Parts: sequence; structure tokens; C-alpha cells
Amino acid sequence: MDNSGKGQSGGGAGHRAGPGDGKPGRPRMGGGILMGRPFGVPVYVAPSWFLVAALITWVFGGQLDRVLPELGRVRYLVALFFAVAFYASVLVHELAHTVAALRFKLPVRRIQLQFFGGVSEIEKETETPGREFVLAFVGPLLSLVLAGVFYLGMQAVEPGTVPGVLLAGLMISNLLVAVFNLLPGLPLDGGRMLRAVVWKISGKPMTGTVAAAWVGRALAVAVLIGLPLLTHARGGLGDGDSESLGGLDSLTDALLAAILAAIIWTGAGNALRMARLRERLPHLSARTLTRRAVPVEAATPLSEALRRANEAGARALVVVDGQGRPAALVRESAIVGVPEHRRPWVAVSGLATDLKDGMRVSAELSGEELLDTLRATPATEYLVVEETGEVYGVLAASDVERAFVSAMARPSS
Repeated sequence: MDNSGKGQSGGGAGHRAGPGDGKPGRPRMGGGILMGRPFGVPVYVAPSWFLVAALITWVFGGQLDRVLPELGRVRYLVALFFAVAFYASVLVHELAHTVAALRFKLPVRRIQLQFFGGVSEIEKETETPGREFVLAFVGPLLSLVLAGVFYLGMQAVEPGTVPGVLLAGLMISNLLVAVFNLLPGLPLDGGRMLRAVVWKISGKPMTGTVAAAWVGRALAVAVLIGLPLLTHARGGLGDGDSESLGGLDSLTDALLAAILAAIIWTGAGNALRMARLRERLPHLSARTLTRRAVPVEAATPLSEALRRANEAGARALVVVDGQGRPAALVRESAIVGVPEHRRPWVAVSGLATDLKDGMRVSAELSGEELLDTLRATPATEYLVVEETGEVYGVLAASDVERAFVSAMARPSS
């Protein structure tokens, strides 16, 4: 299941693709307990997973009590094993997305197992609708393959035994994950596939996203209304002795429907928002956001440096060495912290940050490429240079972040 933007997947697995976390120049923090790095991609288990694992253990343990009452309390250990095995299947689903993304040269930030499944955080969008379709389809495909493997395993064991019940549960759960994720609406994998098809027909990725997002919202409404109605119809077929239990099931299913509908609706909205943001990202360029800068030597008093900048109409200071080569950038935050009466006595060298690898950026950078470059080397200011190596100016991370937030908040035309 895809989770474009900040949405979460519901009832299965997913992948998220986006231009970052909304904080240019800041690395994203890990999302829980690090479990390993298959294919070099960190896998985290979110704290919410433990809540779901406990819920699965309790529910599946109750089912085991009806099927295998001789297990007694041991049924909860068996149910816990089922919960872990199910999420291992979800991890396989996510690894399918990850391997496909890496095959298409798309960086994957991490995999996270969480409340309603999993998320593969893919940092860039695919370049073609064909790759988009493949990237989305491999997850449900692997879930279907796993369902088939567990079905074959069922044939090799005796029905009604612990292995038989476990294999049946895993077969059904993987089948449900595959079918649910194939529903044609964002943020589900089927929504990504629908997006790819519309993109191919229209030639416009945004058209595909809009179509898949609105189908996703329709699915959310269908889940919110349809699941409780289905439960009510099922309860109507029962006998009077099960009326109270049926009422409890109806309440539980209504709550589950509300949660799933909220997740799908939010995920669809986030996918649409991020797609609109990507349309505007090309306008986020280093050249247009760069501040004009004046060169000053390290021993220059701050008051004199600011006087020169004001005369030149500049808003940044670059410390140069004896040969006039840039060596450091004066931090804007440090300037603000110096009282005006102290500025004649403070040298700019005491307020500067030495230029390091990654703090020189090309004036030609724009969009996601610019954000990726800044994110790779977090800093408050960057030296912007022309392709010839000539200094163009200074880019403040705060200016990029303001432009980024403005692009996110601006209504779509």
C-alpha cells in the first residue's frame, strides 16, 4: 500500500513516495526499534505494532479456544506466534516494494511496521507509469504468492492441528492483505496501479493522482458505511442467544470501519497534496532563493562588514582568505545575537562556520534535487556557486524552508 505524504496504510502493507519530510536540510529520525537492514534499508518496528500484536494475540487466541480447546492458556503463545508470523509476511510485502524501488534506482529511506501494516518510504517518484505500476503491483503479488505457499503447507499437515490452524490463518490473512491492497484507490497499492494506468492514458501523472485519490475517498466512504451494514446483516442470521455477542461484534466492526475509512481518506488526501506540491517544486530553485553576499576578511569588524553589505544591497557575508577564496559563512543567527554597541569590537571570524563538503551547492539546483542536496548536509547557510566555480551568493536554509511551506500551503490553481 502506498502512503504518499504523511498517511498510513490500512489493513496491509504499503509504500510511501514523497519529496521529504517538509524540513529541508534536516534528516528524518528513525521510527521505532531498529530490527535490521535488509538490502541496506533499515527496518523499524513502531510502538503501535505492539498494541496491534497484543490485539491479534487476544482475538486469535479466542478463536483457537473454540477450535482447539485442549490448548488452554498455551493458545495465547500460539496466537502470539501467529501475530509475529503475519507481520513477517507484511515485511516480505514491503521488501517486494523495496527491491523493486532499488532496481529502479529509487532510494528507500526505511521500512516501518506499524499499526495497520507496513510502510516503505521511497524518497522519489517513478519516472514512467510502467515502473509505477510494477512498483505498486509487486507487493500484493508477493502476498498472493505467500497465500499460495501457506495453502500448499496446509495440504501437507493434518487439519485441525496447531500447524494446520496457523497455516490456514496465515493463508487467509495474506489473501486479505493482497485483495485489500488491490482495491483501486489511493493510498492502496491498487490506487497506485490505477494512477499509473490513468497517467499512461492521459500522459499526465497529476491526472492519474487526482483520479486515484478521489476513488480512494469513495472507498473510504464505502468502508465506513458498508462494513457495519455487512456486520448487521450477518448478525441478523444468528439466533437470539448470540444477540449480545453480535452487538459487541457490530460495535467492534463499526470502530474498525471508522479507523480504516479515516486512514484511507487521509492517505488519499495526502497523496493529492504531495502531488500538487511536486508540481510546484520546480519553482523552488537555488538561484531565485539565494541572497546576494559580500566578501570580507576574517578580521573585519562586524559593524564594518554590515556597512559594506548595506551599501551593496547584500544580505549575507562570506569570509574569504588572503587569496580571496571563500573559507567560511557568517551565520545570520550569530549576527542577530550580537548587540549593536558590541559590533565594532567583534570580528566576523568569531561568527562564521567553516565551509565543509556539501556546503557548496550549484546555483542550477531546483526542486527535489535541491532538497535532497540540502538534506544530505544539514546546515543553516550554504555557499551557492556557478558552474564555473564563481560565487553567486549564500542560500539560507530558513529561506528554503519558508518557500517550501509556502508551496505546500498555496491553493492549487
